[in-house]
Amino acid sequence: MIKIKILIPVYNDWQSVFKLMDEINDLSINPKFKISIIIVNDASTHDRQNINKNLENINSVKILNMKVNQGHARCIAVGLKYIHEKDDFDYVIPMDGDGEDRPEEILEFIKQIEISNAKPIVGLRVKRSENLLFKICYRIHKLITFTFTGKSIKFGNFTCLPKSTIEKMLNEKATWNSFSGSLTKIEKDLSSIPSVRGIRYFGPSKMSFYNLVKHSLSIISVFRKTFLIRSALFIILYILFIKNNASLITALPLVFLLIAVYSISNLALRENMQEFEKSLENISNIDEIK
Repeated sequence: MIKIKILIPVYNDWQSVFKLMDEINDLSINPKFKISIIIVNDASTHDRQNINKNLENINSVKILNMKVNQGHARCIAVGLKYIHEKDDFDYVIPMDGDGEDRPEEILEFIKQIEISNAKPIVGLRVKRSENLLFKICYRIHKLITFTFTGKSIKFGNFTCLPKSTIEKMLNEKATWNSFSGSLTKIEKDLSSIPSVRGIRYFGPSKMSFYNLVKHSLSIISVFRKTFLIRSALFIILYILFIKNNASLITALPLVFLLIAVYSISNLALRENMQEFEKSLENISNIDEIK
C-alpha cells in the first residue's frame, strides 16, 4: 500500500476546498494507493461550512488550525513538517484548494510514481486559463526570475514529493520562504507531468501583479548569491554604457535594481530556520474530520 498525503493550504475559501475534496473522492484511483488529505487552515476569518463526511475513497481528513496567519508558502512548509513528524506516508502532493490545480492530474502523478523510481515529480505548467493581462504579467514574472537566477522554474506548489525529498526540504531554510525556489535548490533530477492550469471554482484569482512580483523576489532571494553577482555585473556594464549620457531617466534602471536588492534582502530574512523548526507550535488544534 502506497500512502499519499494531499496537502491543501486554505484561507477562508472553504467552499472551493470542499468541492475539491469531493472531486478527489470521485477519482478512480488504483486501490493500492491510500489517499489522505491534510488541510492547513491559515487562521481563516470565515466560518467553516459543514464538510461532506461521505468521502468513501479518502482514508482520512485532518484540518490543522493555525493560531496566526502565516501566508501560503509557510502553510505548505508547516504541513510538510507536520506530515513528516506526525504521519505515516510515502508521498505528499501539495496543491491549491481553489481548482486551479486540477484534481484529475493527481491520476497522472500516480502513474508517474510507478515509473519515476521515487523521484520528485512536478506539474510543468503548459497552459494557463487566466486572461491575457494575467498571462503577460506571468511571463514578466518568469522573465524576472530567469534573468536574475538563471533558473527556469515552470512549476508551482502542485508536485508529488517522496519522503526523501520532504526530508531535504525540512533541512533547507529556504522552504520557509519559497516552496518552488527551495525544491529547485535541493533537487536537480526532477520528473514531471504536463499540467494545465484550471479555472477557479469560485470568485476571482487572488494572484495580482504585485503578488507575482513578490513571488518572483521570494524565489530570487533563494538564489541571492547569483542575483548579487548578476546585479553587480549589470551595474558595471550599465554605468559604462550610459556614462556619456547620464540623466535621471537613464538612472532609473539602477534605482529599480537597488529597490529590488533591498526587497530581496528583506525577503531573505524570512529564511529563519529557528522559526521553521518551531512552526508546529503555531497549530492551535487539529480537527479530525474522518
